[in-house]
Amino acid sequence: MMDQEALAWVIATRDPQFDDWDAFTLWLEGDPAHAAAYDALMVADADLDAIIPPEPVAMPVAANDVAPRRPWRWVGGSAVAAALVATVSIGTLNRSDIYTVTTRPGETRSIALDDGTKIELNGGTSLRLDRKDARFAALDSGEAAFTVRHDVANPFRVTVGDDIFEDAGTVFNIVHASGATRIGVSEGKVVYNPQAEAITLPAGRGLAEDGQGLRVMDVAPESVASWRQGNLVYANAPVTQVGEDIARSLGIKIHFTPQAGVSRFTGTIRLDKDAARFFASAAPLMGLSAVRQGDAWLLKEGPLKEGNGPQS
Repeated sequence: MMDQEALAWVIATRDPQFDDWDAFTLWLEGDPAHAAAYDALMVADADLDAIIPPEPVAMPVAANDVAPRRPWRWVGGSAVAAALVATVSIGTLNRSDIYTVTTRPGETRSIALDDGTKIELNGGTSLRLDRKDARFAALDSGEAAFTVRHDVANPFRVTVGDDIFEDAGTVFNIVHASGATRIGVSEGKVVYNPQAEAITLPAGRGLAEDGQGLRVMDVAPESVASWRQGNLVYANAPVTQVGEDIARSLGIKIHFTPQAGVSRFTGTIRLDKDAARFFASAAPLMGLSAVRQGDAWLLKEGPLKEGNGPQS
Protein backbone atom coordinates (compact mmCIF):
# COMPACT_ATOMS: atom_id res chain seq x y z
CA MET A 1 0.00 0.00 0.00
CA MET A 2 2.85 2.39 0.81
CA ASP A 3 4.39 1.87 -2.64
CA GLN A 4 0.99 2.49 -4.23
CA GLU A 5 0.65 5.76 -2.35
CA ALA A 6 4.22 6.77 -3.20
CA LEU A 7 3.64 6.12 -6.89
CA ALA A 8 0.43 8.15 -6.78
CA TRP A 9 2.34 11.09 -5.29
CA VAL A 10 5.15 10.76 -7.85
CA ILE A 11 2.63 10.94 -10.67
CA ALA A 12 0.76 13.81 -9.04
CA THR A 13 3.79 15.97 -8.23
CA ARG A 14 5.22 15.64 -11.74
CA ASP A 15 2.02 17.26 -13.09
CA PRO A 16 2.79 20.96 -13.83
CA GLN A 17 -0.66 21.91 -12.45
CA PHE A 18 -0.18 20.12 -9.13
CA ASP A 19 -0.69 22.46 -6.17
CA ASP A 20 -1.63 20.24 -3.22
CA TRP A 21 1.77 20.54 -1.53
CA ASP A 22 0.28 20.73 1.96
CA ALA A 23 -1.29 17.27 1.59
CA PHE A 24 1.94 15.91 0.08
CA THR A 25 3.96 17.27 3.02
CA LEU A 26 1.55 15.72 5.52
CA TRP A 27 1.91 12.36 3.77
CA LEU A 28 5.74 12.58 3.84
CA GLU A 29 5.73 13.46 7.54
CA GLY A 30 3.29 10.67 8.40
CA ASP A 31 5.95 7.94 8.20
CA PRO A 32 9.77 8.17 7.72
CA ALA A 33 9.50 5.35 5.15
CA HIS A 34 7.28 7.49 2.90
CA ALA A 35 10.18 9.69 1.75
CA ALA A 36 12.34 6.65 0.96
CA ALA A 37 9.55 5.05 -1.08
CA TYR A 38 8.88 8.31 -2.93
CA ASP A 39 12.59 8.86 -3.72
CA ALA A 40 13.00 5.31 -5.00
CA LEU A 41 10.13 5.76 -7.43
CA MET A 42 11.36 9.20 -8.47
CA VAL A 43 14.53 7.51 -9.74
CA ALA A 44 12.30 5.60 -12.15
CA ASP A 45 10.36 8.73 -13.07
CA ALA A 46 11.57 8.70 -16.68
CA ASP A 47 10.03 5.25 -17.21
CA LEU A 48 6.55 6.05 -15.88
CA ASP A 49 5.06 7.52 -19.06
CA ALA A 50 5.18 4.16 -20.82
CA ILE A 51 3.06 2.38 -18.21
CA ILE A 52 0.70 4.98 -16.69
CA PRO A 53 -2.89 4.75 -18.04
CA PRO A 54 -3.57 7.63 -20.46
CA GLU A 55 -7.00 8.55 -19.04
CA PRO A 56 -7.33 10.43 -15.73
CA VAL A 57 -8.72 8.43 -12.84
CA ALA A 58 -10.16 10.06 -9.72
CA MET A 59 -8.39 9.35 -6.43
CA PRO A 60 -10.63 7.97 -3.66
CA VAL A 61 -11.66 10.66 -1.19
CA ALA A 62 -10.59 10.12 2.41
CA ALA A 63 -13.31 10.31 5.05
CA ASN A 64 -11.82 13.43 6.62
CA ASP A 65 -11.42 15.31 3.33
CA VAL A 66 -13.71 18.30 3.07
CA ALA A 67 -13.78 18.12 -0.72
CA PRO A 68 -12.74 15.69 -3.45
CA ARG A 69 -9.28 16.13 -4.83
CA ARG A 70 -8.53 16.94 -8.43
CA PRO A 71 -8.27 13.73 -10.52
CA TRP A 72 -4.84 12.18 -10.85
CA ARG A 73 -3.63 9.98 -13.66
CA TRP A 74 -3.52 6.86 -11.48
CA VAL A 75 -5.48 5.24 -8.66
CA GLY A 76 -4.27 2.52 -6.30
CA GLY A 77 -6.08 -0.39 -4.67
CA SER A 78 -6.70 -2.66 -7.65
CA ALA A 79 -4.81 -5.66 -8.99
CA VAL A 80 -3.72 -3.52 -11.94
CA ALA A 81 -2.38 -0.87 -9.57
CA ALA A 82 -0.51 -3.46 -7.52
CA ALA A 83 1.04 -4.90 -10.65
CA LEU A 84 2.03 -1.41 -11.77
CA VAL A 85 3.76 -0.72 -8.47
CA ALA A 86 5.55 -4.06 -8.62
CA THR A 87 6.73 -3.32 -12.14
CA VAL A 88 8.13 0.08 -11.21
CA SER A 89 9.61 -1.06 -7.88
CA ILE A 90 11.36 -4.08 -9.35
CA GLY A 91 12.55 -1.99 -12.26
CA THR A 92 14.01 0.57 -9.88
CA LEU A 93 15.88 -2.06 -7.90
CA ASN A 94 17.29 -3.78 -10.97
CA ARG A 95 17.96 -0.88 -13.32
CA SER A 96 21.54 -1.28 -14.45
CA ASP A 97 21.70 2.39 -15.41
CA ILE A 98 21.43 3.49 -11.76
CA TYR A 99 24.81 3.07 -10.08
CA THR A 100 26.47 4.16 -6.85
CA VAL A 101 29.89 5.76 -6.48
CA THR A 102 31.48 5.59 -3.03
CA THR A 103 34.68 6.77 -1.40
CA ARG A 104 36.32 5.58 1.79
CA PRO A 105 37.07 8.11 4.55
CA GLY A 106 40.18 9.99 3.49
CA GLU A 107 39.72 9.10 -0.20
CA THR A 108 38.63 11.54 -2.91
CA ARG A 109 37.33 10.91 -6.41
CA SER A 110 36.46 13.01 -9.45
CA ILE A 111 33.69 12.13 -11.93
CA ALA A 112 33.14 13.72 -15.35
CA LEU A 113 29.58 13.30 -16.64
CA ASP A 114 28.66 13.17 -20.32
CA ASP A 115 26.91 16.56 -20.15
CA GLY A 116 30.12 18.35 -19.08
CA THR A 117 29.31 18.42 -15.37
CA LYS A 118 32.13 17.60 -12.93
CA ILE A 119 31.51 16.05 -9.51
CA GLU A 120 34.24 15.77 -6.88
CA LEU A 121 33.63 13.42 -3.96
CA ASN A 122 35.28 13.89 -0.59
CA GLY A 123 35.96 10.96 1.73
CA GLY A 124 33.22 8.78 3.21
CA THR A 125 30.73 9.65 0.46
CA SER A 126 27.99 7.71 -1.33
CA LEU A 127 26.49 9.18 -4.50
CA ARG A 128 23.98 7.68 -6.95
CA LEU A 129 24.04 8.54 -10.65
CA ASP A 130 22.01 7.55 -13.70
CA ARG A 131 23.66 6.41 -16.94
CA LYS A 132 20.51 7.44 -18.84
CA ASP A 133 20.22 10.87 -17.23
CA ALA A 134 23.39 12.92 -16.76
CA ARG A 135 21.32 15.67 -15.09
CA PHE A 136 20.53 13.59 -11.99
CA ALA A 137 22.49 12.87 -8.82
CA ALA A 138 21.48 11.70 -5.34
CA LEU A 139 23.84 12.36 -2.45
CA ASP A 140 23.06 9.67 0.11
CA SER A 141 25.85 10.58 2.52
CA GLY A 142 29.12 12.47 2.70
CA GLU A 143 30.28 15.49 0.72
CA ALA A 144 30.46 16.39 -2.96
CA ALA A 145 31.36 19.47 -4.99
CA PHE A 146 29.47 20.09 -8.25
CA THR A 147 30.65 22.15 -11.22
CA VAL A 148 27.57 22.09 -13.44
CA ARG A 149 27.11 22.89 -17.11
CA HIS A 150 24.01 25.06 -17.14
CA ASP A 151 21.03 24.10 -19.29
CA VAL A 152 17.84 26.15 -18.83
CA ALA A 153 15.70 23.53 -20.56
CA ASN A 154 17.14 20.63 -18.54
CA PRO A 155 18.40 21.75 -15.13
CA PHE A 156 20.74 19.59 -13.10
CA ARG A 157 19.13 18.34 -9.88
CA VAL A 158 20.71 16.85 -6.77
CA THR A 159 18.45 14.91 -4.43
CA VAL A 160 19.51 14.89 -0.77
CA GLY A 161 17.07 12.98 1.40
CA ASP A 162 13.69 14.67 0.93
CA ASP A 163 15.23 17.80 -0.59
CA ILE A 164 16.10 18.82 -4.13
CA PHE A 165 18.78 21.31 -5.14
CA GLU A 166 18.36 22.60 -8.69
CA ASP A 167 21.26 24.16 -10.55
CA ALA A 168 21.07 27.50 -12.27
CA GLY A 169 24.60 27.57 -13.74
CA THR A 170 26.62 26.81 -10.69
CA VAL A 171 29.55 25.66 -8.60
CA PHE A 172 28.37 24.40 -5.22
CA ASN A 173 29.26 22.00 -2.41
CA ILE A 174 26.86 19.80 -0.41
CA VAL A 175 27.47 17.96 2.85
CA HIS A 176 24.93 15.40 4.08
CA ALA A 177 25.89 13.74 7.37
CA SER A 178 24.57 13.10 10.89
CA GLY A 179 21.03 14.00 9.90
CA ALA A 180 22.04 17.46 8.64
CA THR A 181 22.52 18.99 5.20
CA ARG A 182 24.74 21.97 4.31
CA ILE A 183 25.23 23.65 0.95
CA GLY A 184 27.46 26.53 -0.10
CA VAL A 185 27.42 28.24 -3.50
CA SER A 186 30.54 29.82 -4.99
CA GLU A 187 29.34 30.58 -8.54
CA GLY A 188 25.94 31.04 -10.20
CA LYS A 189 23.00 30.01 -8.06
CA VAL A 190 21.08 27.01 -6.73
CA VAL A 191 17.35 26.75 -6.01
CA TYR A 192 16.39 24.78 -2.91
CA ASN A 193 13.20 22.70 -3.36
CA PRO A 194 12.01 24.64 -6.43
CA GLN A 195 8.42 23.38 -6.15
CA ALA A 196 8.07 24.06 -2.42
CA GLU A 197 10.20 26.62 -0.52
CA ALA A 198 11.91 27.73 -3.76
CA ILE A 199 14.79 29.42 -1.91
CA THR A 200 17.33 30.89 -4.33
CA LEU A 201 20.96 30.71 -3.19
CA PRO A 202 23.27 32.93 -5.26
CA ALA A 203 27.06 32.89 -5.04
CA GLY A 204 28.16 33.73 -1.51
CA ARG A 205 25.09 32.22 0.14
CA GLY A 206 24.62 28.92 1.94
CA LEU A 207 21.87 26.90 3.57
CA ALA A 208 21.81 24.50 6.50
CA GLU A 209 19.02 22.13 7.51
CA ASP A 210 19.35 20.20 10.77
CA GLY A 211 17.65 19.68 14.10
CA GLN A 212 17.52 23.45 14.62
CA GLY A 213 15.53 23.97 11.43
CA LEU A 214 16.32 25.62 8.11
CA ARG A 215 18.78 28.53 7.95
CA VAL A 216 20.19 30.63 5.14
CA MET A 217 23.48 32.43 5.68
CA ASP A 218 26.37 34.22 3.98
CA VAL A 219 29.42 32.16 3.02
CA ALA A 220 32.77 33.16 1.59
CA PRO A 221 32.81 31.87 -2.01
CA GLU A 222 36.45 30.83 -1.62
CA SER A 223 35.52 28.63 1.35
CA VAL A 224 33.07 26.54 -0.69
CA ALA A 225 34.60 23.08 -1.33
CA SER A 226 37.91 24.38 0.01
CA TRP A 227 38.73 20.78 0.96
CA ARG A 228 39.74 20.35 -2.69
CA GLN A 229 42.67 22.70 -2.04
CA GLY A 230 43.53 21.04 1.28
CA ASN A 231 41.87 23.64 3.51
CA LEU A 232 38.82 23.73 5.76
CA VAL A 233 37.40 27.23 6.29
CA TYR A 234 34.86 28.12 9.00
CA ALA A 235 32.96 31.06 10.45
CA ASN A 236 31.62 30.37 13.96
CA ALA A 237 31.08 26.66 13.23
CA PRO A 238 30.51 24.04 15.96
CA VAL A 239 33.74 22.13 16.54
CA THR A 240 31.76 18.90 16.23
CA GLN A 241 31.04 19.89 12.62
CA VAL A 242 34.72 20.68 12.13
CA GLY A 243 35.56 17.25 13.55
CA GLU A 244 33.20 15.50 11.13
CA ASP A 245 34.78 17.34 8.20
CA ILE A 246 38.29 16.46 9.38
CA ALA A 247 37.35 12.80 9.83
CA ARG A 248 35.81 12.64 6.36
CA SER A 249 38.78 14.36 4.69
CA LEU A 250 41.59 12.53 6.51
CA GLY A 251 39.96 9.16 7.18
CA ILE A 252 40.43 9.26 10.96
CA LYS A 253 38.08 8.88 13.92
CA ILE A 254 37.55 11.88 16.18
CA HIS A 255 35.80 12.20 19.52
CA PHE A 256 35.21 15.20 21.79
CA THR A 257 34.89 15.50 25.52
CA PRO A 258 31.52 17.03 26.51
CA GLN A 259 33.06 20.38 27.36
CA ALA A 260 35.16 20.57 24.20
CA GLY A 261 32.23 19.58 22.01
CA VAL A 262 30.22 22.72 22.75
CA SER A 263 32.87 25.18 21.53
CA ARG A 264 32.85 26.92 18.16
CA PHE A 265 35.58 27.79 15.67
CA THR A 266 36.38 30.53 13.17
CA GLY A 267 39.42 30.21 10.96
CA THR A 268 41.25 28.07 8.40
CA ILE A 269 42.67 24.62 9.06
CA ARG A 270 45.27 23.13 6.74
CA LEU A 271 44.74 19.42 6.10
CA ASP A 272 47.65 17.02 6.55
CA LYS A 273 47.53 13.23 6.09
CA ASP A 274 50.01 12.87 8.97
CA ALA A 275 47.50 12.87 11.85
CA ALA A 276 49.98 13.63 14.64
CA ARG A 277 51.44 16.56 12.73
CA PHE A 278 47.96 17.74 11.77
CA PHE A 279 46.62 17.81 15.33
CA ALA A 280 49.80 19.46 16.61
CA SER A 281 48.74 22.57 14.68
CA ALA A 282 44.98 22.16 14.28
CA ALA A 283 44.01 21.40 17.89
CA PRO A 284 45.55 24.61 19.34
CA LEU A 285 43.82 26.65 16.62
CA MET A 286 40.52 25.41 18.04
CA GLY A 287 41.66 26.07 21.60
CA LEU A 288 41.81 22.33 22.25
CA SER A 289 44.32 19.57 22.80
CA ALA A 290 44.45 16.19 21.05
CA VAL A 291 45.15 12.80 22.60
CA ARG A 292 45.51 9.62 20.58
CA GLN A 293 43.33 6.74 21.79
CA GLY A 294 43.95 3.60 19.77
CA ASP A 295 42.79 4.26 16.21
CA ALA A 296 40.95 7.47 17.20
CA TRP A 297 41.74 10.95 18.47
CA LEU A 298 40.13 12.62 21.47
CA LEU A 299 39.88 16.41 21.44
CA LYS A 300 39.82 17.97 24.90
CA GLU A 301 39.38 21.46 26.24
CA GLY A 302 42.49 23.55 26.94
CA PRO A 303 46.12 23.26 25.84
CA LEU A 304 48.37 20.27 26.44
CA LYS A 305 49.91 20.18 29.88
CA GLU A 306 53.23 18.87 28.71
CA GLY A 307 55.17 18.53 25.50
CA ASN A 308 54.64 20.44 22.28
CA GLY A 309 52.66 17.88 20.27
CA PRO A 310 49.54 15.76 20.62
CA GLN A 311 49.73 13.07 23.26
CA SER A 312 49.76 9.38 22.41
